[in-house]
Amino acid sequence: MLSLSLNGRPVTLDVPASVSLLQALRGPGGLSGPRFGCGNEQCGSCMVLVDGLPRHACTLPVEAVAGRAVTTVEGLGTPDAPHPLQAAFLAEQAGQCGYCLSGILVSAAALLRRDPDPDEAAIRAALEPHLCRCGSHNRIIRAVQRAAQEARA
Repeated sequence: MLSLSLNGRPVTLDVPASVSLLQALRGPGGLSGPRFGCGNEQCGSCMVLVDGLPRHACTLPVEAVAGRAVTTVEGLGTPDAPHPLQAAFLAEQAGQCGYCLSGILVSAAALLRRDPDPDEAAIRAALEPHLCRCGSHNRIIRAVQRAAQEARA
């Protein structure tokens, strides 16, 4: 049994300590936002926040997050009250297939939390671990810039 805070709620997961955080989130955690892409920290589709910092859930042992706060894309906002990034991504049509977006959104949220006015270079650096196979990179950058601008306004 492993206890942690998942998207702001205390949870206990009955999983072996050897499984990855991604397996625990998608299995007993019942979430579908974090995705399995490569399993080697090369694509970023599994990215989640652990104590506010982006981490690859595909290689992180679940035991490493015991007692910590884990946030997935499901914890950023709701359909009725979307996170500013979620609203900006919709407004900019920044996703095509959407497979990569959950990881990109949590990494961008971490960036905006530590730097509410990032320049394009900072956005690109924060999103560098993410691979968007659809080629939506320019729209993704614009969406993060838009969310930052709207949050400051």
